[in-house]
Amino acid sequence: MAVLEIIHYPDQRLKQESEPVTVFDQALKDFLSELEETRLSGPGAVGIAAPQVGVAKRIAIVDVSKLKKPVDNHGYLLMINPEITHWEGMEKGREGCLSVPDFTGNVIRAEKIKIRFQNSEQQWTEFETTGYEARAIQHEIDHLDGMLFLDRLVSRRTDLFERKVYKK
Repeated sequence: MAVLEIIHYPDQRLKQESEPVTVFDQALKDFLSELEETRLSGPGAVGIAAPQVGVAKRIAIVDVSKLKKPVDNHGYLLMINPEITHWEGMEKGREGCLSVPDFTGNVIRAEKIKIRFQNSEQQWTEFETTGYEARAIQHEIDHLDGMLFLDRLVSRRTDLFERKVYKK
């Protein structure tokens, strides 16, 4: 397997809406392995979406289980064709992104979501989540819809910050 090249803002491929996955074959499984290897190679990356490596498919990975702070989570999530079916509450939080490596920003997101997605065997999973896991999932689904956290900043002047140090 190989680490894939992460594309960076302002590359227009990041603004493209992704297509649903319809073929679940060995090529997909190979791509999923490479996408995970790429996520693990990123500094402190808890998530990655296929568009970040130039593949316009509805695929994202989120894993907040290794964070130092206690976090309620569902462990490693490999999400194919994910959709948020319900959301509630609003919460402001700081986000960073592999495709925007030099900045972080304050973004308002739903506090609680209900998510539905397929795994690599085409089986559907659905559950509710809150907190940081919910934020990370929303961030990755935004990539699938052609959005970056930069598009959700209330103000680039007051909510965008230059990143000082990467933490692995």
